[in-house]
Amino acid sequence: MTIKVDIINKSPHALPEYQTVGSAGTDLHAWLEEPVILKPMERKLIPTGLYVALPQGFEAQIRPRSGTAIKKGITLVNSPGTIDADYRGEIKIPVINLSTETQEIQDGERIAQMIIAKHERIEWEISNELPATERGSGGFGHSGIH
Repeated sequence: MTIKVDIINKSPHALPEYQTVGSAGTDLHAWLEEPVILKPMERKLIPTGLYVALPQGFEAQIRPRSGTAIKKGITLVNSPGTIDADYRGEIKIPVINLSTETQEIQDGERIAQMIIAKHERIEWEISNELPATERGSGGFGHSGIH
């Protein structure tokens, strides 16, 4: 299935694109006047120059790129981040350097990936009890499998 999404690109970089036929996400590029230096554990907001108008019932999920995470230790502060259908501001990427070394982000560098996903809206139904399941209220580590 393909959906049309209106996009404004104020950067000189290519539109987000899929790297392979089977890719779920499109890569987002940093749009920087000068390189950004990230000290260990430092957070910064990286602009992309992109603005989108998603159809109602869709969201854009912003996720880390595995290569950037493993090679540089750079990931996203809130992952996955959500861009709602009614947001019209610039897509900015909140990055953090989890490595022990200072890292640098260059203009045009692929810094995150964006996945467009359909979602449903819900209506809460107040209830006095929930249907039973085999899991029940078991939380973290409930299965005992290591």
